[in-house]
Amino acid sequence: MEKITLQVEGMVCSMCEAHINDAVRRAFAVKKVSSSRSKGTTEVITEQPIDTEALKAAIDATGYTVTGCRVEPYTKKGFSLFGR
Repeated sequence: MEKITLQVEGMVCSMCEAHINDAVRRAFAVKKVSSSRSKGTTEVITEQPIDTEALKAAIDATGYTVTGCRVEPYTKKGFSLFGR
């Protein structure tokens, strides 16, 4: 699994976050996508590698600007009631 963190400029409200999330979901089969206007980021978690240039293009097509991209391995955090 991979975690892709994108720096995105232009988000000012929750609808901006939703537009970006919807654009990513329409273009790619992803496990999870979330955007934060306050942080200026979009995080994508995927089981299969994604072409980051195509991902940037999908977001740019919505009118927002991708200024950075970081790809790193993602490991699912386990849930345990005993590890508190």
